[in-house]
Amino acid sequence: MSKRRNAVFFCVITILIIAFFWINIVLGSADISVREVLGIITGGSSETMESSIIMGIRMPRAISAVLLGGALALSGYLLQTFFGNPIVGPFVLGISSGAKLFVALTMIFFLSLGKQMGLNMMVLAAFVGASLAMAFVLLISVKVRNMSILVVCGIMTGYICSAITDLVVTFADDSNIVNLHNWSMGSLSGMGWEEIRLIAVIVAICFLLAVLIQKPMNAYRLGEAYARSVGVNIKLLRVMLIFISSLLAACVTAFAGPISFVGIAVPHLVRSALGTDSAPVMIPASFLGGALITLFCDLVARTVFAPTEVSISSVTAVFLVPVVIYMMIKRSGRNS
Repeated sequence: MSKRRNAVFFCVITILIIAFFWINIVLGSADISVREVLGIITGGSSETMESSIIMGIRMPRAISAVLLGGALALSGYLLQTFFGNPIVGPFVLGISSGAKLFVALTMIFFLSLGKQMGLNMMVLAAFVGASLAMAFVLLISVKVRNMSILVVCGIMTGYICSAITDLVVTFADDSNIVNLHNWSMGSLSGMGWEEIRLIAVIVAICFLLAVLIQKPMNAYRLGEAYARSVGVNIKLLRVMLIFISSLLAACVTAFAGPISFVGIAVPHLVRSALGTDSAPVMIPASFLGGALITLFCDLVARTVFAPTEVSISSVTAVFLVPVVIYMMIKRSGRNS
């Protein structure tokens, strides 16, 4: 029964991803017919304005939504496995905000020298910021065993990092730094093929690493004592979980800014749909779930109030905060 349920889930979510991917490419402020879009994708038109819009703007944006949304959901699942709690995620724990702050400060440093920050440096800065935020959360977790207090501390850390970032953006003089405001709110606009290539490499490596540690993760979920008894290196597993989740969250934040609640809500929705928390199933399922949710939310962000585009983080918050609240109420009722 579980295998059939899993097969149905993966078939349905794959079909939905393809459907929303196509809708994201077709719909936009410029009215381009389905026939024209098909012609452009199949190589029929190459030097038209419509071709530039589809292949230069909409296609990279849709692909980035799939890759970054999947990365964020996978990061959330790995963090939930690490802490043994379903209400943690990169946004809630302040990891995304730490990455955002470090990217902003590094960008300002480079601009003060009259230089532009490259893509590799942006990802590195985001990873350092995410790692520092994660280290702070781990330091608190050693002192505080109550998960609720840990989550609150993570949220407060996120607010502090966001406040400092906002101050930096507000008092910036350079137009390039002022444009940082849209990025700091969360947006997939401006994605190009160069960014897509780097994102794809990082996400593919992280996904492969997550797959390689899926068996130790399953043992770890059953308790540290059991994991040690079957030969799992607990310290190495924890380092891997921290490294992969931080790199994924950093990649998302570097290119799209902070996207809220995908990392915490999507693994829960997928877990509920599949009725399992097994890593070999949850790793690909969480990735696909994050891709679908992000595609949908980005479509809403750029079309509902067109020509005005709202931040994708605002849309994900509207749709996913109720899920998080339900999770917390359900967990509170179970523990009472």
